[in-house]
Amino acid sequence: MVVRRFTQGFYGYAFAMLVCLAGVGLFLLVTPQSRTEHIPRVDFSIDVANMRRDAPYQAWSPEPVLTNWVPTSSRMTRGKDSEGKVTVTWRLGFATAKRSHAMLAQSDERPAAGFANRMANSDRPQGSLQVNGVTWEKRFREDKNQRSLVRVLPDVTLVVTGTAQWDELSALAATLKQQSKLT
Repeated sequence: MVVRRFTQGFYGYAFAMLVCLAGVGLFLLVTPQSRTEHIPRVDFSIDVANMRRDAPYQAWSPEPVLTNWVPTSSRMTRGKDSEGKVTVTWRLGFATAKRSHAMLAQSDERPAAGFANRMANSDRPQGSLQVNGVTWEKRFREDKNQRSLVRVLPDVTLVVTGTAQWDELSALAATLKQQSKLT
C-alpha cells in the first residue's frame, strides 16, 4: 500500500522527477568539465616544404603567423583544370585572434577567375584594398557572411577569405611572403 503511494498520482510523478533530477545532478557533478578553449592546431611546415618542391609556381605562406592566430587546417592537392593541365592547390585555414575563420587559398588553376570565384563564393568585385602597396580585389557574399581578397598573378591566384572582418583578412594578406623553390 505504501509503495503504491510513491508510484501513482501526483506524488508518484513528483517523486520520479526528484529521482531523475538527482541523477542528472550527480552526473553533472562527476563529469569532467573544461572551461578552457581548445582549438586543434596543425603544423603546416610540411605543406610549405611540399609546395616549395612540387608546385610549378613559387608558393606564398604567412611569415610570421599572426599573434593569437591558430592554424587549424592545411591541405595541398593536385588536380586538373578545365584544360586538363595538372594544378597544385594549397588551402591553409586559421582561427583568428577574434575567433573568426580565415583561409589562404592558392592555385595555378586556369582560368584563374574560376578558381577565385569558387573560393570567394562570388564573382562580383566590390572595390579594392591596398595591402602593403599591393592591390587586392574585394568581394563579399552577404548570405554566407564571407569576405574575400583576391589577387591574380601571372602564375598563381591568391585568395584570402573567411568570416573574419576586413582588418583581419588584410592582416593575413600583409604577412604573405613568396617562398623560393626547392630543387
